[in-house]
Amino acid sequence: MADEIDYEIFGEEMQYVEVTLDPEEMVIAEPGMMMYMTPGIEMETMFGDPSAKPGGFWSKVAAAGKRAMTGESLFITTFRNAARAREHVAFAAPYPGKILPMHLDQLGGELICQKDAFVCAARGVQIGIAFQKKMGVGLFGGEGFIMQRLTGDGIALVHAGGTMMRRTLRSGETLKLDTGCLVAMTAGVTYDIQLVGGIKNTLFGGEGLFFATLTGPGEIWCQSLPFSRLAGRVLANVKGGKEEGSILGGLGRLLDGDNA
Repeated sequence: MADEIDYEIFGEEMQYVEVTLDPEEMVIAEPGMMMYMTPGIEMETMFGDPSAKPGGFWSKVAAAGKRAMTGESLFITTFRNAARAREHVAFAAPYPGKILPMHLDQLGGELICQKDAFVCAARGVQIGIAFQKKMGVGLFGGEGFIMQRLTGDGIALVHAGGTMMRRTLRSGETLKLDTGCLVAMTAGVTYDIQLVGGIKNTLFGGEGLFFATLTGPGEIWCQSLPFSRLAGRVLANVKGGKEEGSILGGLGRLLDGDNA
């Protein structure tokens, strides 16, 4: 049984979540996500998954290895309420978007999400890996062969970039989306890829070579602003070196006497 944590989400575009812990309750989080904590909280960095079943050194190595395969840190940070009163710890979103509470007991006890979506969860939620069985999905699906699998009956909080869309797919219903826009899905959803099709669409459509196709039944969560898209736009503008609203760019700055 996972700890029954309480939480409150603050903000609009750049959100953070404050988790309230009763004495001896614990929340687990990705390293570097913590925003603040009250004095009664004890933080500890642990090797592997602290919510996994007790085992020896090699079981911890296996758990850490699974996290490494998803591109995450080998370590998990735990925050335990060591005081006699209720204490608080908060975690911030890594970039503009929404923090989503996922009640795993209401989602069949399992959620599959992209590897960098996980923020924190109640102790008792296990963080594993979900292999994509089809070669094409692994090579061209945007998330690679491996996604994160969250299992248990507690609350997990994940992050979606931009605005979040939640949709229920009926059995056999299919939705096509950009490969980077998938945030999470329940275990019953089938994930595959499909060629965009057409020479003009492929070369000039700007949507890449493939769509992701999700087929129900199940729940899916999508994001309007994948971090890869945000980073690509920022990088393109940095490389271009142009000021917004100026067709002269660096030459305009030189003529204005700004040599910085």
